[in-house]
Amino acid sequence: MTVPTLAGERPPAAAGRPGLAAQLLRRKPIGQLVSEAESGHGGTGLIRSFGVLQLTMISVGATLGTGILVILGDSVPLAGPAIWIAFAIAGLAALLSAVSYAEMAGLVPAAGSSYSYTYATMGEGMAWICGWCLVLEYAVSVAAVAVGSGQYVNEALSVFGLALPDAMSQPPGAGGVLNAPAIAIVVLAMVLLVRGARESAWVNTAIVVIKVGILVFFCAVAFTAFNGAHFEPLLPMGAAGVSAAASRVFFSYIGFDAASTAGEEARNPKRDLPRAILLSMLIVTSIYVLVAVAAIGARPWGWFDGTEAALVKILEETTGQPWVGVVFAVGAVLAIASIVLTVLYGQTRILLSMARDGMIPKIFGRVSARTGTPVAGTLIVGSVVALTAGLVPLGALADATSIGTLFAFALVNVAVIHLRRTRPELPRSFRVPLFPLIPILGALMCAYLMANLGAETWAVFGIWMVVGLAAYLGYGRRHSRVAALSDAEYREASRSTAPGATAAPEPTKAEIS
Repeated sequence: MTVPTLAGERPPAAAGRPGLAAQLLRRKPIGQLVSEAESGHGGTGLIRSFGVLQLTMISVGATLGTGILVILGDSVPLAGPAIWIAFAIAGLAALLSAVSYAEMAGLVPAAGSSYSYTYATMGEGMAWICGWCLVLEYAVSVAAVAVGSGQYVNEALSVFGLALPDAMSQPPGAGGVLNAPAIAIVVLAMVLLVRGARESAWVNTAIVVIKVGILVFFCAVAFTAFNGAHFEPLLPMGAAGVSAAASRVFFSYIGFDAASTAGEEARNPKRDLPRAILLSMLIVTSIYVLVAVAAIGARPWGWFDGTEAALVKILEETTGQPWVGVVFAVGAVLAIASIVLTVLYGQTRILLSMARDGMIPKIFGRVSARTGTPVAGTLIVGSVVALTAGLVPLGALADATSIGTLFAFALVNVAVIHLRRTRPELPRSFRVPLFPLIPILGALMCAYLMANLGAETWAVFGIWMVVGLAAYLGYGRRHSRVAALSDAEYREASRSTAPGATAAPEPTKAEIS
């Protein structure tokens, strides 16, 4: 049986397009998702070169360091000494969702991550919302992390009696004009990604090893100045403060989502993606909690309020050796570079999947035959993110990222429940244990953390959703390749199966008409 190709050169204005309500409910067949992942877009596919090590390092690289290196000074005043509990709560919420991601990544090894999972389970409408949230999550988180690079560059320069002026190291609203280090670090990541995914992965792996090493080194030094009295009282801001801090630092845990975007570049995605996602979450959560405990043990929580590059200052004050802080600052810049590199990588792969479906302009889905990477999409995204990092303050970026991340994670938990109920016959290389308890808890935890974000963040999220609705109605609805299929073609595509699965159920009348 020949399955209609959704990613081919089919005219977007196909006859018999369903009504808006039916189009929003049309699901993308899982068999078609897998087929496109193998064949690529326009005959050119991504190159499968990643093993479990590279996938794990992508996940750790995109995650480890963000909350500790960049926003620790902003988060400790919210939770007090219980900041380590905030990291543990955020880590638990992320781990619950990571388990659901592991099942979906093994089932649908496509580059679109939760966007593709949602399209296969809840239809085009929810898929667009999820994809739009991922654009917020990835692009903004890259910029948010890059913003913090300026303070560490200055810490490294300080040993030589040098420093970048605030006008060049801070964004507008934070005493500066343009954050030059943030722009530079994004541009370097963009150039590396254009050269090739395999080269980028090996550079990231090397940087991650350095990053883990400097955090372990920090803990070893900080514990020499440990004072248990700094943890009393444990909850000076109450449980509400811990919840608020957990909501803020949650964006530190989006790395495993970046690993799932490598589904089309993994050599054995069904086996390796679930392993990489779960392993990276255990590594990251353990290190975050350990560093937070060491930092509070070395300095009272009030000391962190307004302190930039807090970990560097703790090292310098504890050892009395400025060079120690410089080494850590250089390592921190490399750590931030690793996060920028891997999260920017994930953003381009999600946009590639959305372009393949006709939801956004097809330029984002073009893969270079020479490098095996979406060159044009990478250059466009990198340029926009670089300008954002140079011109927008950190606080607004971090909170906006958290809410988009939480919403996308909640959808993946729901997708697991939906597919277990409707497609129990599909082959799964990993299954969520204690089903349906864990995905339900994961979705509820995400909703709880979203509720703890401020009114301003919700307002930004609401505006972002309105803009997304306009973008869908103006472009995605008219160019969707799934909606362009005739009723007969959609039935045939829906009967196609993923390898090893039994026949799929017929689509409902609501999806077709």
